[in-house]
Amino acid sequence: MENVLSFAAAALAGALTIAPAIGETAGAKAEPLLQLEAKIPLGGVRGRIDHMAIDLTRRRLFVAALGNDSVAVVDLHAQRLERSIGKLSEPQGVGYVPATDTLYVANAGDGSVRLFKGADLSPIGRIELGSDADNVRVDANAGRVLIGNSDGALTILDAATQRKIASVALKAHPESFQLDENTGRIFVNVPNSRAIDVVDRASAKKIASWSTGGRRANFAMALDQARQRVLVAFRHPAELGVFAAADGALITSIPTCGDVDDAFVDAKRDRVYLSCGEGFVDVLAVDGTAYRRVAHIATSSGARTLLFVPELDRLMLAVPARGGTAAGIWIYRPSP
Repeated sequence: MENVLSFAAAALAGALTIAPAIGETAGAKAEPLLQLEAKIPLGGVRGRIDHMAIDLTRRRLFVAALGNDSVAVVDLHAQRLERSIGKLSEPQGVGYVPATDTLYVANAGDGSVRLFKGADLSPIGRIELGSDADNVRVDANAGRVLIGNSDGALTILDAATQRKIASVALKAHPESFQLDENTGRIFVNVPNSRAIDVVDRASAKKIASWSTGGRRANFAMALDQARQRVLVAFRHPAELGVFAAADGALITSIPTCGDVDDAFVDAKRDRVYLSCGEGFVDVLAVDGTAYRRVAHIATSSGARTLLFVPELDRLMLAVPARGGTAAGIWIYRPSP
């Protein structure tokens, strides 16, 4: 679906700072690994922006504008802000379920999950999770929606009935978590307990907990499914830890830009993308057991929310309003 979005070349703006790969000379001209194609304004959105989700059929991007108590709905085809869903309570996580055409919005302020009909985004329900509803993941194969919430819980909802069917107890509030399609396990970042918890999806029970040792603030996570590795981004120190999915053994660690909040694997190109609040996107290349940073791309201060959409072969970076920069979605095309 390389050409699904026809982004105008005229929308190209800003310079990309590319770091030479290991073994290259500093004077060698490197090919840009990410090409900035468009900047879509988010209108009057102010404050912190959190997670994003996509409705591929309608080419709509849902952006949790936490500081604005709203969800911005972006029309990717027309490259414009379509509308805003307001009167929310610090929305953090968003997830879209194609099978039921339902948008889930998790709210930190009141612990609720608000449900909206995909066709017209009218409200169709509300689920109370107690407090601090955060990351949302959709398990399309199992027909489940998973949400991290409270001081230590992973709530599992039935997508068809929209009812709670299980809650997994954790020691502290979960941040990013990822579903392993090969083994049925869930890997969960639990920064306040300095751990990565492992949950069995079938039994909805925690089956292991891996200590992060001296590494702290593990918010972002991605899975390298092909190599069965769990990639965890730490803020203290700023580095990416590569763990064996089988037993949690640390394989390697790589320095990264600071204040990472999202991480994604590009399986097509054997790359990892990391978005950092200090104003960069790092690109790591994967070669066997080695991960190395091959690009350090200047973005905007506070722009730490990223979504990679393999079906569109695009990265969406949420940029908050800060200084002279207006809030917007910056769209990057990976190359080659």
